[in-house]
Amino acid sequence: MGEQRRFASVAWSRKGKVTRRERFLAEMDAVIPWKPLLDAIPR
Repeated sequence: MGEQRRFASVAWSRKGKVTRRERFLAEMDAVIPWKPLLDAIPR
C-alpha cells in the first residue's frame, strides 16, 4: 500500500503554483480603488 497524503502536505505542495484566479484577484486589488468604493456604500 502507498503512503497516505495528509491534507496539509497536499495544500503545501500546491502553494508554489499561482492559479489564474489568484492572479486575477491580485490584479483587481491593484487596479480598483477599494477605499472610495467602500466609503460610498451606506452602512
